Amino acid sequence: MSNSTPIDQIAERVDRLLLRYGELQRTNALLTTQVDALTHERDTLKSRLSAARARVDALLDKLPEASVVQKELP
Repeated sequence: MSNSTPIDQIAERVDRLLLRYGELQRTNALLTTQVDALTHERDTLKSRLSAARARVDALLDKLPEASVVQKELP
């Protein structure tokens, strides 16, 4: 490399930068895909949790009050 001209050195550095840039673009695309998938999974889980809470609340509303249960005990 000591025999190469400054132009050759610059061209080599530009080539390496272009390769690195391409690698970073591919990595970014993969990470974006993963974020999208995880965001969708999170939203699905939040929806399922909300539905489960609604079912639990509905079941709790059907339970008799604690004072009524205590009066019925012998």
